[in-house]
Amino acid sequence: MEKISILGCGTMGHSIALSAAWAGQPVKVYGISETDLQTAAKGLGQKLQVMTDNELFSKEEAEAINGRISLSTSLQEVVGDSTFIIEVIPEVLELKHKLYAQLEELVAEDVIIASNTSGFKPSLLAEHLKHPNRFVVTHFWNPAHLIPLVEVVKGQHTDESTVERAMELLKVMNKKPILLNKELPGFIGNRLQYALFREAQALLDSGAASKEDIDAAVTYSIGHRLPVTGPLMTADMGGLDVFSAISNYLFEDLSKADSSGEVLTGLVEEKKLGDKAGEGFYEWDEETSREINAEREQTLVHFLKQDLEAGK
Repeated sequence: MEKISILGCGTMGHSIALSAAWAGQPVKVYGISETDLQTAAKGLGQKLQVMTDNELFSKEEAEAINGRISLSTSLQEVVGDSTFIIEVIPEVLELKHKLYAQLEELVAEDVIIASNTSGFKPSLLAEHLKHPNRFVVTHFWNPAHLIPLVEVVKGQHTDESTVERAMELLKVMNKKPILLNKELPGFIGNRLQYALFREAQALLDSGAASKEDIDAAVTYSIGHRLPVTGPLMTADMGGLDVFSAISNYLFEDLSKADSSGEVLTGLVEEKKLGDKAGEGFYEWDEETSREINAEREQTLVHFLKQDLEAGK
């Protein structure tokens, strides 16, 4: 059993810790202040309550899960006996490099250092490490306690044993790890997500349809199908000759934009940043935000329960 430490106790940090603890793994979590730790503890309590309400586990099990998570503002205490560290701090390269330098003074060279980065290449993150062979990216998806996927990305110097330990730990945590064979910006999930987002922006900018109908075209069609079949399996089921023919005539007309679309750029310039600002593509009052976020959470819980029941 790996001894897990999570560095960063924000939304992703405490959510990853919850995943580990749910799988029976004791986990230590580092935060920079007592205020951050209190916020994390509150977030853990809320998530555990939702999961208990949805019968993912009992109240007694929730208490046991919470008991396996320890929070601290002492970096040395958190990583002192760790064998596997997951860094979940802000996406600022200099901050990450500074933290890694500290870690190499505190832990043995066989301790895995993993990053939850969603954008930086592992070779860039590990460029100043004395032992880059023990560095790997483990990119969890938000909310990490409900979404099974974790993208594992190795750098130029990452040992195969590092990858194997990461994959094994994630499986123990009941995650669905996928391995990238080479470094790519955005990894797999974000490349697919933003390819769809680019085309959605292009459709909106061109006036092809309303924002509501563009969203509905996804949620009421491929959105229903994707939980069962990804794009490549869907093509197999529809016939590769058909999908090849459509690709040949449609790809030429798809958006090739290399930056944000006109509508999105305008919204950002006007500080209309979505849910957190009260307005974006849509209007977001407190009730709307609460309802949509709760509906999405319930849907993710539904799919997670299906996976657990199917033994996936």
